[in-house]
Amino acid sequence: MQAPGHVLETALYARDLDAAERFYGEFLGLEKVTRMGDRHVFFRCGRGMVLIFNPDESIKPPQNPAMPVPVHGAIGEGHLCFGATDKELEAIEKTLVSANVEIEADFRWPGGGRSIYVRDPAGNSIEFAEPRIWGFGGQ
Repeated sequence: MQAPGHVLETALYARDLDAAERFYGEFLGLEKVTRMGDRHVFFRCGRGMVLIFNPDESIKPPQNPAMPVPVHGAIGEGHLCFGATDKELEAIEKTLVSANVEIEADFRWPGGGRSIYVRDPAGNSIEFAEPRIWGFGGQ
């Protein structure tokens, strides 16, 4: 099998989807694609998707037999990292500070590249980092 080319979607879990929708949609500016009641809210991020599920709902069997998605869910904080250039990180830092979002960590990796960590309303660890921390691109 050939290795997959990229991650198409990633999922985090939050019981308060209204707060998650405000954080990812309004604050981070991701494009909301869909929301299904108190079950999930999905956002577009570049060529991928950020899926936010309510773990209390996503563990229930699907009601639509045409969409037999297996039940799933996680309890506790997850992690998601958004790629950003050094210049974009400067703007992100200013936005976070002006919005009184606590920056949990802000540092430069020994091999090069910077990361900024915050928590979303559900406690998930959200990182903004230069892709070069993983050896991607010349950034």
